[in-house]
Amino acid sequence: MPAVPARSIDRGTLTTLLLEAIGLEEDADLEGDDSDTPLLELGYDSLALLQVVGRIEAEYGLLVPDTAINDSATLGSLLASLQSARQAEGMVW
Repeated sequence: MPAVPARSIDRGTLTTLLLEAIGLEEDADLEGDDSDTPLLELGYDSLALLQVVGRIEAEYGLLVPDTAINDSATLGSLLASLQSARQAEGMVW
């Protein structure tokens, strides 16, 4: 279990983390019609995705399920997985 208290993560924050993982500026466009495009097709390799997951777990206290990162992961599906993880962790005593 992560040491920091879990807090939610929004689309803007997730977009920033993804952009930083591949060395792009915060104002680069990932907001358009790309939310349903697999992240691998957008240029994110598995190493970049693992880096993002590591940051989310360390900085936001969310335990990211293994199923969240796969070959078909999209910005939308990753965000949904994070929101579900946050809700599940909120239900733990």
